[in-house]
Amino acid sequence: MQQIDGLALRKVLGAFPTGVTVMTTLDATGRAFGMTVNSFSSVSLNPPLILWSQSLSSRSYTAFRDAERFVVNILSEHQIRISKQFSTASDDKFRNITFRSGLGGVPIISSCAANLECVKVSAHPEGDHVVYIGRVIRLERSEHRPLVFGDGRYLVARAHEHDELSAVLPLES
Repeated sequence: MQQIDGLALRKVLGAFPTGVTVMTTLDATGRAFGMTVNSFSSVSLNPPLILWSQSLSSRSYTAFRDAERFVVNILSEHQIRISKQFSTASDDKFRNITFRSGLGGVPIISSCAANLECVKVSAHPEGDHVVYIGRVIRLERSEHRPLVFGDGRYLVARAHEHDELSAVLPLES
């Protein structure tokens, strides 16, 4: 079996642009935790399930591992600063961040493209990460366009000029 270089893998995976999310939760003491994540995907519409992954070496690993709930905050194109703030090591990632409390008190970041409040269904350790499966219990969508990341940089999502479906299937809120 060929040994895969981690940097080469990262470069190849960068060819697949993703949305940018900030996952938030509370630990047992009520302290808020959050981290920037682009490893987010839908799993099922019925029941409504999503997944995301977290490094086992993450400073917030224990908080997310032990939490019953989390929120997927899908960042909007004007929230690069928030993405950067939650991707760096800090004891106060919520400094100067506007948010409200969702179900169970879990922080919901304001002005996102969308938010999904979830109950954790399962966690699956794989390699140096754990994959969480969450059941969506409440959601909202704004009119903001999502923030996108690919090829190691932030991108803007817009309709393709040859997108014939956009006139037929408008974005629902």
